[in-house]
Amino acid sequence: MNTRTRVLTGTALALALGAGTFGAVSASAAPASAPAAAPAAAAKKDNDKNFTTSTHLTVDAATRAAQAALHAAEKENQKVTVAVVDRNGNTIVTLRGDGAGPQSYESAQRKAFTAVSWNAPTSVLAGRLAQTPSLKDIPGTLFLGGGTPVQAKGAPVAGVGVAGAPSGDLDEKFAKAGVDALEK
Repeated sequence: MNTRTRVLTGTALALALGAGTFGAVSASAAPASAPAAAPAAAAKKDNDKNFTTSTHLTVDAATRAAQAALHAAEKENQKVTVAVVDRNGNTIVTLRGDGAGPQSYESAQRKAFTAVSWNAPTSVLAGRLAQTPSLKDIPGTLFLGGGTPVQAKGAPVAGVGVAGAPSGDLDEKFAKAGVDALEK
């Protein structure tokens, strides 16, 4: 079978499959009669209990928080990196300040992840290591001062992490400035 015949055969097969799929979708999308629609509405209502909604920080808000934290550090001549992560620990935005050390990038993300994961500042969590030293073995976490959770109605929705200042206290102060910027 030559190349032209294979291409034409393949195209015809793809069109036939596509038409069959379209017909199946069209048939299933056809309007149902009134009696059949009532159970579907009841099922939808019952299925609502299977889903939840959650609050997420927008990219604009995350950027505003990161910029506020970076600005607070710059006012004190500190060279830091700021990371903002969502509730699941995914990075929304990271800003590396001029002159920030190479280790600060990952450290800021890990501090933000740790803060949102436990809904507590990382300085508080670092104190818990004495009772539970294995906490430090959880992947992606960093139990040093510099991470602060962002909350909505008491629940964690994001985390701000700062790394690069000479102490975790300073890092956390700058992270808090980022969170505070969201309340304005």
